This record gives sequence, C-alpha cells and structure tokens, in this order.
Amino acid sequence: MDDIKLREKKGKFASLVGLFANVFLAAAKIGIGLMFGVISVFADGINNLTDCGSSAISFVSFKMSSKPADKEHPYGHERIEYICSLVVSFIILLIAFELFKESILKIISPKALDFSVVIIVVLAISIAVKCLMFLYYKAVAKKINSDILNAASVDSLSDCISTSIVLISIIIGYFTGINIDGYAGVLVSIFITIAGCKMLKEMTSKLIGQVPDKEIFDSVKERVMKNKEVLGIHDLNIYSYGPNKYFASVHIELDANMDSLVAHELIDDIEREFLTETNIILTGHHDPTVIDDEEVTFMREKVSKIVQEIDESYSMHDFRMVKGPTKTNIIFDVAIPFDAKLTEDEITTIIKEKIAEIDKKYKPVIIIEKQMYI
Repeated sequence: MDDIKLREKKGKFASLVGLFANVFLAAAKIGIGLMFGVISVFADGINNLTDCGSSAISFVSFKMSSKPADKEHPYGHERIEYICSLVVSFIILLIAFELFKESILKIISPKALDFSVVIIVVLAISIAVKCLMFLYYKAVAKKINSDILNAASVDSLSDCISTSIVLISIIIGYFTGINIDGYAGVLVSIFITIAGCKMLKEMTSKLIGQVPDKEIFDSVKERVMKNKEVLGIHDLNIYSYGPNKYFASVHIELDANMDSLVAHELIDDIEREFLTETNIILTGHHDPTVIDDEEVTFMREKVSKIVQEIDESYSMHDFRMVKGPTKTNIIFDVAIPFDAKLTEDEITTIIKEKIAEIDKKYKPVIIIEKQMYI
C-alpha cells in the first residue's frame, strides 16, 4: 500500500510540474506567434497547450488508478492509466491534423515574417525546458514504472526536435529572406502525429494484453527456484492488470515422494512471499515429478534431448509414463515460441519418429503449447 501511495505522490507531482511548465511555454509561444504572425511558433505553442491537457489527464490518472480494489473492480483500477493515455493520444492526433491544415494554408498564401530576438529567446528557452522535462519524466517513469509519464518523456523529446525545426526555419528566413514558416509548421505537425501514433499503438497493445518484459519472467523463475525442494517450473504465465500490478500462475515440480501436505505448505509459502514482497500475485500448481525410476529418468532425458535438437528454443515438461503389458504411453508437453518455424504437426512427427528409434513400445502422447518465454 505504501508503494502505491508513493507512486501516486510522485506521479501527481511530475504531472503538476509538466502542467505548469507547459502552461508557461504555451502562453509565451502562442502570444509571440500571434504577435509576429509566425504560424510555426503558434503551432508549437498549440502543441504545448495539448501537453497541458496531457499533464492534467496524467494527474487525474494517478489519482484514479491508485484507488483500491472494490466489488465492481476486484483487480484494482490501475488500467485507468492506459485509458487516459489513449485519450491523450487522440487529442494529440486531432491537434496535429488542425495544425497541418493551417500550415498548408500558410504555404499557399505566405505572409512576410517580422523577425525579433524575442522569438529566438523564447524558442531557445523552450528547447532547454523540454530537454529538462524529457530527462525528468524519463527518470520518474523508470522509478515508478509509469507508461503515461514515459509517453510524456517521448513527447517532450519530440517537442525539442519540433521546436528546433521552428527555430532553424526562422533563422534561415532572416538570413536568406526565404519564408519557410508554413513548411516548418507542416514538419511540426508531422512530429506531433508520429508521437501520437506511437502512444496510441503502445497503449492499445497494453489494453489488448501485451506480454510483460522478460525481466519479470526471469525474476519469478529465480524467486521460485531458490527453494532447494523445487526441481523445476513450467507453464509460467503472467498477466498485467496495470503498470504496477501482475497476476501469475506457474506449475512447480516437486519430488513425487514428498508428502502432499508438505508440498502444499511449501507452495503456500512461495505464494505468500510473492504477495508480501512483490507486486505479483502468484498461484502455484503442484506437479509431482518421479525421480527414483530409472526408466522414467532415462526416457525423460532422451525426450528432452530430442526436443532440444529440433530447436534450442523448445522445451519439454510434464513428463510421465503409463506402463502397460505391450506398450508404454509417454505423455508430455512441448513448449514452443509463438514464432516457431515448424508447424505443430511437423514437430510432433519428428518427435514420434525419434522415440520410435529408441523402442517401438513407447507411444508418445504429445501436447504442443505456445509460450511467451521458455
């Protein structure tokens, strides 16, 4: 709970810093743009004005997403941050479209520009402020794992580039007499569009169900495997319910001879550790593994080697044998990545042929499953 409150506090403060900085920049550039009739500076100011809206939405997002779980939302409210980020991206794209239209009109009907040192100073200050905001947003976003602040950092970097284009266009116009104000406005609108599209794509992906970072999978494996009784894990699935909340399920392999109550207590302890020490709510499934049968051990190693020889990224688990008078069923799962080059039928056929070469009495029962990380 303390982590949630700290995240809310830091996120809201960062949002307020962005809000006040963008209000200042927007007022300065819109005023200068209107005063001197420079559409590119005005467009850049409107861009900062949309950033004000983004900061306000970000502030509300942190406030709402920190609400605890309730009857209607048992998994919490953290995905509100994704929805707010989507709203921000649509606002950015709408503004970019309007600025593009205005810039095209400026190209068609150009007007003479009034050069002023004030314009240069305001734009230079804007670039410096946006660079600092980029660094600040990036640092806070990394610290509290915030998508909306990470998006703000990318937007700030984009603003640095677009404002630099405006500044260069004005300097070129002053020294050459060539009016490229409208063209600079078009470039600014393009940069704004790119930033909006990137944000839209990323947030849509997260709402659909984007795979968590591999580091999270590795940390779960490491924490579970540190228990000396655990022989292995598989079928690890992690689901994100917001930028700071995960639910996970995993099959934990333990010696089949271990007392069921002892095994149950061990898995309970592992689950409790995740609940109290991480932001991952883990559910463990007990998989008894036979380790004192020579034939089972021999065939498990053989089949595992066969699977690995097909592709090093494949893995085998849930291995068991059912022995009969004339045949022995070998039952196991094969985990493959989503971008596996071979089809499931091709993989199954290869494995069956290789096992038949060992002894035709073995009858494989194979389940192919696709996993995010193996």
